[in-house]
Amino acid sequence: MNVLVVYAHPKPDSLTGALKDVAVDQLRADGHEVRISDLYAMGWKAHADTEDFGAVSETNFMLASGAAYQQGTLSADIQAEQQKLLWADAVVLHFPLWWFSMPAILKGWVDRVFTCGFAYGAGGTALPRYGAGVLAGRRAMLVVSIGGKEPSYSDRGINGPVEDLLFPIQHGILYYPGMDVLPPFLVHGTIRLDSARFDAVAADLRARMSELPTIEPICFRPQGGGDYDRSLRLEPGREPNGASGFELHTAQ
Repeated sequence: MNVLVVYAHPKPDSLTGALKDVAVDQLRADGHEVRISDLYAMGWKAHADTEDFGAVSETNFMLASGAAYQQGTLSADIQAEQQKLLWADAVVLHFPLWWFSMPAILKGWVDRVFTCGFAYGAGGTALPRYGAGVLAGRRAMLVVSIGGKEPSYSDRGINGPVEDLLFPIQHGILYYPGMDVLPPFLVHGTIRLDSARFDAVAADLRARMSELPTIEPICFRPQGGGDYDRSLRLEPGREPNGASGFELHTAQ
């Protein structure tokens, strides 16, 4: 497999950096081709603006990004990352959980790289999306370092269920353009992670990387699968017993 690792942490010697190295080493040991987008090392520009588009006449920002994609005038750094995504069979986003989400530099990578015409709005329409699109057939997974302890990110935890925190990334960013999203690899309690626990976590991560080609993806409902009405609301009676909120969009 061709695997793209998108890594977002400012310190190479951090725990997140060490785990990224473990994952990359295992992927390569298993014979996969790996490319790494180390966003901080690249000096990645985190904010999207009209300088990304070159000379396009469209004034609507979203449509201007699509026109630039079609005309080949997107900035070189964006085009390079889009080519990496098209090359990849699997994409791993590797980051710490900061303020209940991904670091700004990684969100900026999404904002700039997932342009109209590439990741959505192909052909000038709103479709295909959610289970279809340019990136369909690729696998995607999050590797996330979390400072807080696991119980605080549960159904009764003060931080809310971690599945809900990651839903906008997994469903709204990765599944939207068609990727099959695998269950995330989460490391809780990283603030006080000692060397013995690091060895155990690293072993689990190596095992997960070795399973990357075969792990069953999260069963998100495709937009075109018949579960949603014309207004894109889930049809009555399709929800699992007791399901609510984001759970409604995962088939059982």
